[in-house]
Amino acid sequence: MTRNSWRTVLLVGLSLGASPVSNAVVTFESAPLGGVNGIDGVWNGKNGAGKLETEGATFTNSYTPSGSSYYWSGFAASNRVTLDPDGDWYDEHQYLAVPRGGANGSATYGIFYGWGSVSFDSAIDMVGKGSSITNNEYALDSMLNGDFFAKKFGGESGDDADWFKLTITGSLGGVTGTSIEFYLADYRFSDNSQDYIITDWTFVDFSALGLVDKLDFALSSSDNDPTYGMNTPAYFAIDDIGAVPEPSSLAFVFAALGLLGRRRRQG
Repeated sequence: MTRNSWRTVLLVGLSLGASPVSNAVVTFESAPLGGVNGIDGVWNGKNGAGKLETEGATFTNSYTPSGSSYYWSGFAASNRVTLDPDGDWYDEHQYLAVPRGGANGSATYGIFYGWGSVSFDSAIDMVGKGSSITNNEYALDSMLNGDFFAKKFGGESGDDADWFKLTITGSLGGVTGTSIEFYLADYRFSDNSQDYIITDWTFVDFSALGLVDKLDFALSSSDNDPTYGMNTPAYFAIDDIGAVPEPSSLAFVFAALGLLGRRRRQG
């Protein structure tokens, strides 16, 4: 569907009484943070709500207790900035964005795990807008070092062409639209010095999505098990959804358009 088609759909929706276009930015700053297993500053669905509602947006969430442990997927919110060496390793890492804090110096950010989507109370025209995205500490540690399930990116030689990718698909009124892709890590370069894992908040341009009232998020990786699927931990961090890029972030918009590249090697 073309951008003009999206606009036509929106105008028809407005004539039928649908919500108007919103210019709001979802910052996660109003998320109802509490505590998880002794860790303060986290919301992960433990209250059984089945969703996170904040700032005109509804994020999917599923929380299942399992004995003394639990399982969650979808979206969580966090304002964590440090790793406690005496805390539970898994919980300390899974609720922490690599930059240690939210985008543009903010306190709170979103954490994604597994599968999920966000629906907006009012449609958003994403042209000229986007979101800040980065890796989560648990996924970073796995890609750098490997773990019980996943391999070290690049392998022992550093030559393995590994990658970790986020796909974002927009929809409006139940009609699926365009998808965009963002590599959270990319080791496919013939020159290993160009291999990188994202460690900073990086502005991702959502312009190609056009008018949306829902975004679906999916992660994929070069490291997969034939039976159980992706081995790389399915996490990333997100903040400021629907924001206009800061001047310092414009270079990343150009990078998304293929006008320049940003490469950082880790490990």
